[in-house]
Amino acid sequence: MQGKIALEEHFAMEGTVHDSAGFAPAEDWVELKARLLDIHDRRLAEMDAHGIEMMLLSLNAPAVQALSDRNRAVDLSRRANDFLAEQVARRPDRFQGLAALPMQDPDAAARELDRCASALGFRGALVNGFSELAGTDHALYYDRKEFWPFWSEVERLGVPFYLHPRNPLAKDAAIYEGHRWLLGPTWAFGQETAVHALRLMGCGLFDAHPRLQIILGHMGEGLPYSMWRVDNHNKWMRTQNAYPARRKIADYFRENFYITTSGNFRTQALIDAMLEIGADRILFSTDWPFENIDHAADWFDTAAISEGDRLKIGRDNARALFGLGDASIQSAAEQKTSSVAMEETRELLVRNRRA
Repeated sequence: MQGKIALEEHFAMEGTVHDSAGFAPAEDWVELKARLLDIHDRRLAEMDAHGIEMMLLSLNAPAVQALSDRNRAVDLSRRANDFLAEQVARRPDRFQGLAALPMQDPDAAARELDRCASALGFRGALVNGFSELAGTDHALYYDRKEFWPFWSEVERLGVPFYLHPRNPLAKDAAIYEGHRWLLGPTWAFGQETAVHALRLMGCGLFDAHPRLQIILGHMGEGLPYSMWRVDNHNKWMRTQNAYPARRKIADYFRENFYITTSGNFRTQALIDAMLEIGADRILFSTDWPFENIDHAADWFDTAAISEGDRLKIGRDNARALFGLGDASIQSAAEQKTSSVAMEETRELLVRNRRA
């Protein structure tokens, strides 16, 4: 498929690049570092070779979120966003920006998001999980009441917020003792981010701010597969939904969340997500430079889904969500309803299983 839009695509500056060193074996670090620091050379060549029209770029992890000094976090966010704005200005037809935010200071984060959206033309924000702050011995999760004025500003600006993974704090990672291979993208990233997302859903945030739109990567960090059980366990018991939110968790997941294909290139997982959240709320992404663009694109271009759903997930949903311009005029064959497209996807899956 030509014209794909990818939105979990990372870059680094010299001051942040070493934050990613722990996510690659020593023998692969030279390659990963070069990928992170490049924007206009190899990255563009890879995009051209695999049908990616545009990338929305975001700072590598954990970067700002790992700075316990509030002032340093504010300074790094601003410098990273200014740097990214300069890069986007060189090729706005191929790149757009997602803001880094100093969530250690919710008021400063709101101001920086406003600056990025209003003055720099960024399309939203990507935040690398919880934040650390000097003087506290716990991770700062964004369901806490001090963040609700920030969420009000996100809703006012009408821009999406991408909740990106990071590993748990060392003091919270006892479950991984002796099994460090489970940290990072193998397991801990997904578990950590899924819990954070569930906290947002259960705290009542989306009752207060129903227009908020949150994005999760990696096919939803395991949540589509688990959503029924979250809402339906122990149904014979008298007490149900013992959290502040007014509705079922699945309601918020389907109305206030999008998910991307970043780093999870498996058709069965994609179809499960489509059945749970709908093709209108799934977005193509690669997770470059940590994953290969060809692995993502070659899989997606041939995945056993309908062409209508491929266009939505590959391009049109992102255009609508991020205000990237009207979707191109589609042929009559591409204008099928979601129900017809989903039925085609089911039939393709059944045929593949029989084969």
